[in-house]
Amino acid sequence: MLSHYLNRRRLGAYLDGALDDGTARSTAAHLATCGVCQREAEGLRRLRTLLQQNAAVAEPDWTGFWPGVVRGIDAAKTARPVAVPRPAWRPKWALGGALAALLILSVGVWQFGPVGTPQDGIIVRSAFTGDPGATVMVYGTPERDVAVVWVLGLEDNK
Repeated sequence: MLSHYLNRRRLGAYLDGALDDGTARSTAAHLATCGVCQREAEGLRRLRTLLQQNAAVAEPDWTGFWPGVVRGIDAAKTARPVAVPRPAWRPKWALGGALAALLILSVGVWQFGPVGTPQDGIIVRSAFTGDPGATVMVYGTPERDVAVVWVLGLEDNK
């Protein structure tokens, strides 16, 4: 069955003489024994004959090509240049851009600035918990010799 499918797909190339020798021999052997493929090959042969008889291609008419090119060049020489409007200065856009830049700068300083300085006395190291009703706060000194952990909101109110 797979051989039939492969050979049937090769029929057009076989009739055009586009297959290599081994594949052409295999396809010819299958074609000699398969009635379905023989009918399809005969249909393809008739189609090729009809196309060759009725498909006369006319020579293109190039007589107007170069005069058309010359006319296009002459028209481009005499055409007036089109004025391109200059974009107007928009103060609202400039003010919006300045405000956006200021916002980005302040967020960057806030996010990446110093977390705590030694003169503060304590530094918050983390504040996170997996329980949505609880809060965990960890405080420590700059020297890291004392740490205080507070857990809030874990009371059982049942």
